[in-house]
Amino acid sequence: MSLDFTSLKKNLKKDTAAFPKVRVAVLGDFSTQLFVQALRGWGIERGFDFQVYEADIGQIDMQVMDGGSELYEFDPEYVLLLPSPYNLNKRFVAGSLPERARFATDHLLWIEEVYRTLISSCKAKVIFPNLPLLDDGVFGSYGNKVTQSWIHQSRLINTHIMRFAAEAEGFFVADFDLLRAVNVFDIRMKVNADMDYSLDFIPLAARCVSDIILAAKGIVKKCVIVDLDNTMWGGVIGDDGIERIQIGELGIGKAFSNLQRWLKQLKERGIILCVCSKNTEEIALEPFVKHPDMILRREDIAVFVANWESKVNNIRHIQKVLNIGFDSMVFLDDNPAERAVVRENIDGITVPELPEDPAAYWPYLCALNLFETASYSEEDAVRTKHYQEEAGRTEFQKSFQNEEGFLASLQMKCVAKPFDAFSIPRIAQLSQRSNQFNLRTVRYTESDLTKMANDPKYFTCSFSMGDKFGDYGLIAAVILEARGKELFIDTWIMSCRVLKRGMENFTMNKLMSVAREQEFEKILGEYLPTPKNGIVANLLSDLGFSGNGIVSCDVASFKARPTLIAAE
Repeated sequence: MSLDFTSLKKNLKKDTAAFPKVRVAVLGDFSTQLFVQALRGWGIERGFDFQVYEADIGQIDMQVMDGGSELYEFDPEYVLLLPSPYNLNKRFVAGSLPERARFATDHLLWIEEVYRTLISSCKAKVIFPNLPLLDDGVFGSYGNKVTQSWIHQSRLINTHIMRFAAEAEGFFVADFDLLRAVNVFDIRMKVNADMDYSLDFIPLAARCVSDIILAAKGIVKKCVIVDLDNTMWGGVIGDDGIERIQIGELGIGKAFSNLQRWLKQLKERGIILCVCSKNTEEIALEPFVKHPDMILRREDIAVFVANWESKVNNIRHIQKVLNIGFDSMVFLDDNPAERAVVRENIDGITVPELPEDPAAYWPYLCALNLFETASYSEEDAVRTKHYQEEAGRTEFQKSFQNEEGFLASLQMKCVAKPFDAFSIPRIAQLSQRSNQFNLRTVRYTESDLTKMANDPKYFTCSFSMGDKFGDYGLIAAVILEARGKELFIDTWIMSCRVLKRGMENFTMNKLMSVAREQEFEKILGEYLPTPKNGIVANLLSDLGFSGNGIVSCDVASFKARPTLIAAE
């Protein structure tokens, strides 16, 4: 999706009364008005109302360092810092040769000070852009060898920012340097409007920032569904046979290998790969098993659907197996007619308009940045295996006439334990990404969770489950806050992979066990509705809580809920 500045500005006229609100503070040392308009335009394009506090020019330090500033009165969820590349270059040039040689290091110290002040003063996440290269033309390419050159120092700044971001919780890098395909700078804009970037660049940079904000709010793509013939490989497997499909390092085959290589990387990052093809299954599977040039293999595909049903029906089947929203799915197909049918019949699914030339598939999809993320854990690498096991469960369930018999046959077991250093990265990811089974939708970072795990005021519990088909991994987490003689459910999140398994009852039994051991009298709960968490609207009442607003359940009178999950 690509929108120019004029289109984004038109979005500002739309009615956003029903849109979720997101508070964003923008602090820059150049004129940020056009950038803010583009950012708000992208928010509206995605169904969000970015309510922006825009500081006056050059007030980054003043707003951040003053605890009573308008910035903190605004109480932002996200703070976007926009230092001026031109002003940085001016300060660099004004320095002595020794000062120029350490310019990048000094700039990083400033970034660290601003970041630490922000996170100690408010709970906002910080978004900071790296530097698009501003060539000063002083040394030419030789500037890469000279530590006192602007080229050398600006590239060091980007390296320092990247390394800092790897360790800093809630600090996100907006990769402006990656957007240099368009004209980044326009000196006329700087001279006439004190705006550092060109009108061509502003929409791309604003979209980059909006992608980060929405990913941090859990609005992410989790799955890509791919057609086969002329999408995964060149040719039609049913007509051409395995020997004549185009893939590998010869001719146009390189284009399809590039796409597969990219899809493989996505799968390793945790994106679920599925196949949806109008084909005979045995024939469609053959290249994944036998073709020597295939990069993707059968084990890389979580759900493989090849038959002669409509793709709309097959995608709906895939969605039921995965149990994720259609708005978390991307569908790739070379056929414009198939794309149109899917787009018209499945609300929310993303269907990119692939270029006619297969050689352009991979660069086009990369440029869309469909798979922005705000978290990553080692468990992402085994996500495909979990969903393959879930597909086996779905097929196995068909042999049972009732739900109870199926659940009993799974031989489910669950380990419940307090948060620890191994589980916290995965729990943070659940907190950031879980939108459906999320009682209050409060997002926590790893550092937040670590503090809670070590605070006697909080009781934490993670849940990992397995059955005879395999290990689900860590699938749920609860945070309880002590309030006198009562425990308040601050957080209850659960992976949708274990819905309808009885995990809600198992969890409730565990919470009551903790309450009794610690001699609490009641457990309190609260449901905060969002557009996506309707599935837990009645969770607390179904579990025996009563009241309005903050509801309660009495510990002494609670009777254990029925569950077919055994504790380990």
